Amino acid sequence: MRFNKILLTLLTGLTAVFLSVSASAENSQDFGEYVVHFNALATDLLPPKVAKEYGITRSQNRAMLNVAVLKKVLGTTGQPVEAHVESSATNLTGQTKNFKMREIREGTAIYYIGEISVSNEETLNFDLKVKPEGSDDEYTVRFRQDFFTR
Repeated sequence: MRFNKILLTLLTGLTAVFLSVSASAENSQDFGEYVVHFNALATDLLPPKVAKEYGITRSQNRAMLNVAVLKKVLGTTGQPVEAHVESSATNLTGQTKNFKMREIREGTAIYYIGEISVSNEETLNFDLKVKPEGSDDEYTVRFRQDFFTR
């Protein structure tokens, strides 16, 4: 899968802990010409050095959303593309949490990360709006993630 290769390339410094968690939590949605990959994980799983390098706050009460957009290219597993990514999350009590995504580039990989506070046993419904550069279309991704803090 191209997304796993991208993670390995672009998150070289994010060590095996991050990679194993993100690979197991990987989700994607196909939109014809594009595929949007996304996952969310607790930031305390990131090694301190990696979190510092990427400006991520490590905490059992914080989560990181990771999004990558690939354009389908015949004969390949896809090409990373720039995109405008908007994100929000709503918990089961209806509280909406808006947060900004920022672009990270490493080599040919492009991905977007954002951080959000979470509580123990909190379920968040994520809503993403993704508009690949050069596309007239905006894609909506919705997914649910449970978080368990210590």
